[in-house]
Amino acid sequence: MPPVIKVKNLSKAYQLGTFGTGTISRDLERYWARIRGKDDPFLKIGEVNDRTTKGQSDMVWSLKDLNFNIEQGGAVGVIGRNGAGKSTLLKILSRITSPTTGTVKVKGRVASLLEVGTGFHPELSGRENIYLNGAILGMRKAEIKRKFDEIVDFAGVERYIDTPVKRYSSGMYVRLAFAVAAHLESEILVIDEVLAVGDAEFQKKCLGKMGDVSRGEGRTVLFVSHNMGSILQLCNTSMLLNNGKIMFIGPTEATVKTYMSSAVTDRSGIKAIGTLKDTIKVTSLTVNETPIDALLMPHDEVLIKVNYECTKPLKEFRISINVFKEGTTVLTMHDLEVGRPIEPGKYESIIRIPAFFLRPGGYTLAVGGHNSNFKNLTIENLEWFYIPDISAFEILEAWSENFDFNNKGLINLPNTGGKRTFLG
Repeated sequence: MPPVIKVKNLSKAYQLGTFGTGTISRDLERYWARIRGKDDPFLKIGEVNDRTTKGQSDMVWSLKDLNFNIEQGGAVGVIGRNGAGKSTLLKILSRITSPTTGTVKVKGRVASLLEVGTGFHPELSGRENIYLNGAILGMRKAEIKRKFDEIVDFAGVERYIDTPVKRYSSGMYVRLAFAVAAHLESEILVIDEVLAVGDAEFQKKCLGKMGDVSRGEGRTVLFVSHNMGSILQLCNTSMLLNNGKIMFIGPTEATVKTYMSSAVTDRSGIKAIGTLKDTIKVTSLTVNETPIDALLMPHDEVLIKVNYECTKPLKEFRISINVFKEGTTVLTMHDLEVGRPIEPGKYESIIRIPAFFLRPGGYTLAVGGHNSNFKNLTIENLEWFYIPDISAFEILEAWSENFDFNNKGLINLPNTGGKRTFLG
């Protein structure tokens, strides 16, 4: 089956600053090259679109040499950092803007939802905008009328359907816009990061509808989102964009892991504090074998390994891990139930947190240790060290019957707790 979207050597350049090259001679040079069928001479000095650095040229490549095909009925995720070129790609596929070089072949009608209220006129009512949007997408009036009740019911804005949409909230706006795009009979559905405006119940409803559109109706879905759980739930294949280039394309889980590993936070400047900061040297901390910013599924056990060196004997030492969510401590665990003697050498402490123990979301880790069992403890004899924000991990929100609490959840979970091993 031939692909419904075929992209070959696609590039898009933008000029920074004001329109034009700045001088009449340069504008004439560009015009003369165009009428002779030559390349724009100023594109040759275009730079990679890295928004974090100051460049030498005022021409940047928002997209550069993209090549990919999308089969009919596929649900493809597009992920990447802000400024990676995701929205530019969708605008080109939706024919809102044209590529600078390369070709894009799209087979079928495209329904786009690239920002809140795409294709809506604020002075028209919801009812009128449904018919207007449908007409723009090439639908006949009879087709729109047949789908009208279904669109309004899905959007949940029946009471406001004859009210001008300029009086809608952003959430109501996106509800109606998504309902129109998803229900009208287009072959390709293109959705940028707009569902975040809706509430949790509507986001779940939209993901279910996109799944039905892709798998049940055989239509093609392109979905841009920063919510990795939604991408994993909906898309079988995903592409990762970085500075306008395809960094990775393949199965969604592998793409998401590549993205998370490329978006790690530099924590090398974080220093230990406390009386034992020079006695205990933490050499590495991993979460499920990932140094920092691990990406976990809800059914994954959280396995934290701390490697460290001890430079002098301690009588009652143990390692502690603090888990934070949005700055609030949610969990503290130790590698040993009580502190035990430790000699100079290298050690590895392992702390396990069972699957399902933490809700989906982002977490940060701090590591510490103390030389005391808290008997006869005073401020004067307390020995400790602490390293804040040493690592982070994220638990994605994705459902599976393998971890349904009503059926198999919390059965045969690994033991909670930790251990310490002398490495030499």
